[in-house]
Amino acid sequence: MKVNKDERDALVSYRLEKAIATLIEAEGNIEMKYWHTAANRLYYACYYAVSALLIDNGFTAQTHSGVIHLFGLHFIKTGKISKELGKFYSDIFELRQTGDYSDIIPIEENEIKPMLEPVKLFVQTIKKLINNNDLL
Repeated sequence: MKVNKDERDALVSYRLEKAIATLIEAEGNIEMKYWHTAANRLYYACYYAVSALLIDNGFTAQTHSGVIHLFGLHFIKTGKISKELGKFYSDIFELRQTGDYSDIIPIEENEIKPMLEPVKLFVQTIKKLINNNDLL
């Protein structure tokens, strides 16, 4: 899909807003002790932020695995994003997969609550990187 700069900027802004809104949804689900839903929302907050970063840099992916791959290739391997944050993104993807698709593996409070602050940091880091790109 070919978009002009204004359309790309609008899409990046929308995805960042969606990341923040989804993070707020995750917090609400944590308060209500909906652990599986919280895992999903935590992952999607990260996903929307990463997809905004990819779009901002002219990359598109059709699948979640594609987003992970492009993120690793263009931001982790190049050192723009730390390997720790890259691993965190992969880990939260796996947690979401478990919550959404596993019928026998429960997700519990002790897996979700410790993820909230790292997700906030992850989204802030991506947002900062996008904003710094705008200054270049």
